[in-house]
Amino acid sequence: MKKRKLGRQGLEVSALGLGCMGMSFAYGKADESESLRTLHRSLELGIHFWDTAEAYGPFLNEELLGRALKGRRSQVVVATKIAWKDGKSGPDNLDGSPANVRKAVEGCLKRLGTDYIDLLYLHRKDPKFPIEETWGAMAQWVKEGKVKYLGLSEVGPQTLRKAHAVHPLSVLQSEYSLWETGVEEKILPTLRELGIGFVPFSPVGRGFLTGQIQKPEDLAENDMRRNLPRFQGENFKENIKLVEEVRKLAAVKKATASQIALAWLLHQGEDIVPIPGTTKIQHLEENARAAEMDLTEGDLSEIKAVLSKIRVAGNRYNEAMQRMVTTE
Repeated sequence: MKKRKLGRQGLEVSALGLGCMGMSFAYGKADESESLRTLHRSLELGIHFWDTAEAYGPFLNEELLGRALKGRRSQVVVATKIAWKDGKSGPDNLDGSPANVRKAVEGCLKRLGTDYIDLLYLHRKDPKFPIEETWGAMAQWVKEGKVKYLGLSEVGPQTLRKAHAVHPLSVLQSEYSLWETGVEEKILPTLRELGIGFVPFSPVGRGFLTGQIQKPEDLAENDMRRNLPRFQGENFKENIKLVEEVRKLAAVKKATASQIALAWLLHQGEDIVPIPGTTKIQHLEENARAAEMDLTEGDLSEIKAVLSKIRVAGNRYNEAMQRMVTTE
């Protein structure tokens, strides 16, 4: 697996990372044993950039990674995220206070079974606290040697600039894929101006672009995607059109729709490292092969044409989740 650099502070990771949320949270029940095997297989494939958060469970996903890291800590670049009181996500539970930052990071270190975190994100900005105050508390962990690099998630250009002025920002994490290109207008230009790397989550549209979800009922009753507008009713039916077009492109390349989606992202810049999530070794290996795919200018033009003619239906978040996104 090739490597890429994120930001100007020296963070180097595999060209593809591994989103670990679904191993413990959000997408229905996962098999822990299979998840552990998938984590270990990722290292064999050279995918050593693992992404987790205190909110995934809460805490369960960090604890899972802690078990997987035993005897392997030096092989993995671990990214985790903090933002809420007691790790319980929700717009009314955000806590960007320095006191909560300290408590949260101490908890992350303990659950991961490590004495340092490679990349610490602020999962969501708390509007009750200036970003400079929360970010300054996070930067203190870098000074203490317990955190190597800092990142933000789901914020806009102004917040990026304010945080970066306090302490260098290595990475922004936000959604980017064939069915979500909103970062292209303002976010990506700001990142490139400031020398900040970009980590797209949900790079295959929360699994939608795989083509394996043909109707909302294919999702488990407790799958969070049932609450997202793009997976509901007429929006779902409309969005299948994009999946069908991507599958046609994939057939020509003798690839899967997921591989096309990931390869397209990787071709958007050397400063981009997608983190597709999976709980299965088979899907992990499929994703890894996408990092070796070459898309020609003709392929990219064809994909651009598809994106220009198909409108993705529905907001990416419901109202409660959208309240936690900082657009400024």
